[in-house]
Amino acid sequence: MPLNFAAQFKILSLIKSISGIRGTIGGPAGEGLTPIDIVKFTSAFATLIARGSENRTLVIGRDARLSGEMLNNLVIGTLTGMGFDVVDLGLSTTPTVEMAVTHEQAAGGIILTASHNPKQWNALKLLNAAGEFISAEEGEELLKIAEAGNFEYAQVDKLGKVSHKNSYIQYHIDQILALELVDVKAIKSRNYKIVVDAVNSTGGFAVPMLLNALGVDEIIEINCEPTGKFAHNPEPLPENLVTTASEVKFHKAHLGIAVDPDVDRLALICEDGSFFGEEYTLVAVSDYILNNKKGCTVSNLSSTRALKDITEKHGGVHYATAVGEVNVVKMMKDVNAVIGGEGNGGIIYPELHYGRDALVGIALFLSHMAKTKSIASILRKAYPNYFISKNKIELTPDIDIDHLLLQLKNKYVKQPINTIDGLKIEFDKEWVHLRKSNTEPIIRIYAESENESTAQHLAQKIISDIKTVIKGR
Repeated sequence: MPLNFAAQFKILSLIKSISGIRGTIGGPAGEGLTPIDIVKFTSAFATLIARGSENRTLVIGRDARLSGEMLNNLVIGTLTGMGFDVVDLGLSTTPTVEMAVTHEQAAGGIILTASHNPKQWNALKLLNAAGEFISAEEGEELLKIAEAGNFEYAQVDKLGKVSHKNSYIQYHIDQILALELVDVKAIKSRNYKIVVDAVNSTGGFAVPMLLNALGVDEIIEINCEPTGKFAHNPEPLPENLVTTASEVKFHKAHLGIAVDPDVDRLALICEDGSFFGEEYTLVAVSDYILNNKKGCTVSNLSSTRALKDITEKHGGVHYATAVGEVNVVKMMKDVNAVIGGEGNGGIIYPELHYGRDALVGIALFLSHMAKTKSIASILRKAYPNYFISKNKIELTPDIDIDHLLLQLKNKYVKQPINTIDGLKIEFDKEWVHLRKSNTEPIIRIYAESENESTAQHLAQKIISDIKTVIKGR
C-alpha cells in the first residue's frame, strides 16, 4: 500500500515545474493558486514572452473545472493589462489550444487546467510560439521574474484587446480527418457503438464531435455535460472507471473511451469490460503507425517496455526520456520519431502537432481496429504482456528526496541504474522507477514485470527500503 502522511503533515499545494504553475484554489497567498498568485505568474509569463518577441498575441483556453471561469477572468485581465491581445477559446482542450497558438501565429498560450488533478486544483500550462510547453530553462527564468515582481503594465491607450473564438475544436477535428493514416471509410464501415466518459469536462463535447465526424454509428455519453463537477476521480485509471466499464458491457459496445478533463490522456475499455491499459494506448497506436511508416519511437522512463519491443519488431529504435511532455517532444525532434508519448495514455503524433492529444489517439486507434477488423480485447492480446505496479508516497517536510534516492542508488549499485529523472533501477526485463511528480506533491514508485505479482512485489520491496531510509533519518 502507498505510504500516506497526509494526516500528520501539511502537504505542498503550489507546484512550479515543467508542467506549469499548479496549485489548489484558495488559502493564503503563496501557498495555493490564489488570485494574487494567478496574476503574479501570468504577469511573469507575459514579461518572459515580451523579452523574446514583439508579437503581442496570446491564446488561452480552459477545461470545465469549477475554478476555470475565475482563472480565465484574472488571466485575461492581466494579459490585456500587460498590453497583449488575447484570443480566448473558452471551453477547449489542451491539444486544441496548442494547435490554435500556431494557427493564430501567436507568441504563446496559456491553458487553464490541472489535467487529471481533483477539482480543488487548477493550473497555468504555459506554451511557446510553437504551441509547445516552455522549456525548463524558460521555466526557471519565469520563476525568477515572478520572484522579482518588477512588472511593467501598459498605459491606458496600449491595453490589449480580447477576441473570442469557439471554432477551434472543429478546426482540430478537421486537421485530424485530413491525416493520411486516419481512415474514416474503414471506421464507418464497422458500425461501431462506443461509450464515452468525459468526466464532466470539455471532452464531453469534443470527443462526440470527433466520433460523429469519423462515422461512428452510435455514441453512448456518460458524464459528458461540461459542468466541472467531476463524477469520479478525473484520472482515467481502471479503479476510477469501474462504472464506465460496466456500461460498455451493458450496452454491448465495441469500445469504451475515457479522457481526462483537458483531453490529453486517453484510456480505452475493451468490449468485454476489461481495460486495454493506459500504457497500451501508445503501444497500439505506435504499432499502427510503424506498420505504415518506418521510424523510431520515444516514451518516458516510467512507460512500459512493450513500446520498445514493438518498435524493435518493426526494425526501429526506441528512446527513453525523463518524464514530462517537453522532454519527450525534445527527444522526438532530435531523433525524428514518427510517434511518441507517455505511458499515461498520452499520444504525440508529429504529423498533427507536438503535443499529447487524446483526439488524434482516438482516430488512429479506431483506424487500426477497423483496418485489422479486430475487436479490442483480441488486439490487446497481440502485444507483449507487461504489468506496471503504480504507487505513490505523499511528500512531507521530513522526506529528503535527494538523500532517499542516493541511499537507494548505493543499495542497488550493482544493477543498471539511470538517474536522468529520479532513479530507475533495472533487473533484466524488470525495472522500478522512483521520481518526484511534476504535477502532484508526491513521489511516484512504478515497477514493471512480465508478471503482475512480481511487479507488485518489486514495488513493495522498494517501498520497504524507503521506509527503512526514512526511519534512519
